[in-house]
Amino acid sequence: MIELALTAHEEYENPFTDVRVRAVFTSPSGAEHTIAGFYDGDRIWRVRFRPNEAGRWRYRVTSEPHDEGLTADGSVAAKGERGSARFLRATPGENWGFTYADGQPCFLLGDTLYNLFGGAYCGVDVERLLRRRAEQGFNIFRARCQVSPQHPRSPENVWETRSTWPWGGSREEPQLDRLNPEWFRCMDDVMRLAEELDVGFEMILEAWGFEFPFNDRATFTEELERLWLGYLIARYDAFNSVYVWTLMNEYEYYPEGKFQHNVEADEWAMRTARWLKSIAPHGHPITVHNGPRQPPFAQRFATDLDVIDVIMFQTWGTTKEPDAWLAAGIEDTIAECLAGWPGSAVFAEYGYERAEDIDSLPPGHNHLWIDHTRRGGWRGAFSALGVIGGFGYTWGPYLVVDRDQPGVAQTALVKRFFTDVVRFETLRPAPALIVGSSRSGSGEKPLCLAAPRREQVVVYLPVGGSVRLDLSEGRQYEASWFDPRTGDLQRATGTDAGEFAAPAGGDPHPHDWVLVLR
Repeated sequence: MIELALTAHEEYENPFTDVRVRAVFTSPSGAEHTIAGFYDGDRIWRVRFRPNEAGRWRYRVTSEPHDEGLTADGSVAAKGERGSARFLRATPGENWGFTYADGQPCFLLGDTLYNLFGGAYCGVDVERLLRRRAEQGFNIFRARCQVSPQHPRSPENVWETRSTWPWGGSREEPQLDRLNPEWFRCMDDVMRLAEELDVGFEMILEAWGFEFPFNDRATFTEELERLWLGYLIARYDAFNSVYVWTLMNEYEYYPEGKFQHNVEADEWAMRTARWLKSIAPHGHPITVHNGPRQPPFAQRFATDLDVIDVIMFQTWGTTKEPDAWLAAGIEDTIAECLAGWPGSAVFAEYGYERAEDIDSLPPGHNHLWIDHTRRGGWRGAFSALGVIGGFGYTWGPYLVVDRDQPGVAQTALVKRFFTDVVRFETLRPAPALIVGSSRSGSGEKPLCLAAPRREQVVVYLPVGGSVRLDLSEGRQYEASWFDPRTGDLQRATGTDAGEFAAPAGGDPHPHDWVLVLR
């Protein structure tokens, strides 16, 4: 990443609004890229840019109004060894929707760390947590660019030892036309660490629409919103640890803070995404994260289907005491809500696993234990989507960085299976291959993925039992059972009719299994 630092000669009453700094970078092939600068305190402006060509780049920096200290000409050599090659790209219909810029397919496995930046600002050892997650195989993290002071019905953030207000002033006396460079310098450190670890963030630009200032559109005007969004783009768009830009967590809260679908929120999303793409030079995907699931997203964004690149899709499946363990219905809801959607999607939220020793979650999570976490992840993956989970220890009010809940290890097995045991990018949903099953109740039916020529077939059995497959092509398969609790593989045998019976076990609920045919 190229970073230029320039010191203004003049003093400005409000450097965030009174000065505009722009740089034009010219590539070795002659292409021009215009990059916005950002104010970083102490009369310093910075410009960040990630070149996409090897060779010598020329640049020219100017300011309005003219300030000699904010003017520069020069050149810099780009090696082209890494950099923009690790940008994540939305590739609908290919590699389950995501490919790095260098062409490598990317299976997204994530965790929800909403207040990670706030924890770092307050001295929490977030490096320890991120390094462990990276070692476990997680590669994307849901994080808010500002902190939610309190989730409804949850405790205050126990890690918050000082104000995490990223604007000027305070929550009580806000100055929304100014920003707090100290907050963003701490974010910079976390973003650099993520680059080192080769992981990325879902950067949630506006948290919930029921929170100030996002719930007060008379105060948080479009001009102030664009100041906020533009600053984040200028400061972070050049990082390859930005995987996607998400407009708002549960974006339907716009503009009145009500949890309901409304056309005005759709129009805001399309309008804001279009503007972001006009100012964000590095091409990171623009996403929305839903609350309400209907109507389908192809219908919501029909007037501009190209502007939203990714749906960060939320659905929880069953959550009541009798059936929360089953996480039933997830795959059906995904199919209904994403029907006709031409972009990419991620299964980005399905409830957060409870922790026995803390009460950090709202009542809707009361019965979300490890069985829900595991089965929900597999249901999402068998819908041919990357999966992002979440855990009570690190979801919001708490940031427990020295130990994990049981579901972390089992969630990590989803990625291990689809990258080490089989290759996810070759697999597509193949429900027609299932011609019979001993399980037919709600949420019990097996799910199937297969390669185009059936050289690989995998079946998820949420409650075990037996499954019969159409293997009429006469191909011989090596069959195995994959244990989604341990990651162990054991030999499987089937009948001449293509029927396979999962190993027994499970109390009080039957074990789930994955059948692998190669």
